[in-house]
Amino acid sequence: MKAFAIPVVLAAAAAGQAQAAEVEIAAQGPVVELQVSQQVLGDPDKAMVGAGVTTRAMTAVEAMRLNATEMEKVLTRLRQLGVADEYVQTTGITLSPQYNYGPNNVQRFLGYDASNNVSVELRDLKKIGPVLDALVAAGATNLSGPVWGIVDDEPQKAQARAAAFKAAGAQAADYARMSGYSGVRLLAVEEQLGYQQPVYDMMQRAVPTAVAIQASTPTRPGRVASQVTLTVKYELTR
Repeated sequence: MKAFAIPVVLAAAAAGQAQAAEVEIAAQGPVVELQVSQQVLGDPDKAMVGAGVTTRAMTAVEAMRLNATEMEKVLTRLRQLGVADEYVQTTGITLSPQYNYGPNNVQRFLGYDASNNVSVELRDLKKIGPVLDALVAAGATNLSGPVWGIVDDEPQKAQARAAAFKAAGAQAADYARMSGYSGVRLLAVEEQLGYQQPVYDMMQRAVPTAVAIQASTPTRPGRVASQVTLTVKYELTR
């Protein structure tokens, strides 16, 4: 029986720094490599929303000046709503000329568009709708999100990790039985953490128009999936 040399990367802490050590494990039998992913759902406790302002003027300088004035109103309103500065991050500032094309493809200059956008992290989910409405009232012309997440999803990742490892072992054992082997021996494990993904609730409820006009922008957080993907190698044993 041919022996297989399987390199395994291990993390070792030395002098306060993580160092990678490669260890070779000899495998006498066939080796099966599996990739298994598991997700665990959790209730979101934060949301990311995007807000910004786009202004137009005939000169680039004036477009940027107007934009700065309007954007400061939005940032001031965020502070008034209790959003700390560390939860607000600039995500993009753009300035570009705008044109309109008429008959015979004649180009007409419209002005310069200046945009400034920020990403805002909100921890009180009940205030998301009112915050979005308040930002529009303060002058925001660009809105995006919300993107739901979990501040600390380590418990969900731990559950997903355990489920993925158990599933990988069961699959390897199945391969062993189908191949005429009696068991398996773990050789290597590699982990990839997935991004938190929202789980969408496809049901939508109709809201009477009179109520919708008076209410703030409705939001529904649903649930968020935390994912762990394991790449696992097993030796099939007699």
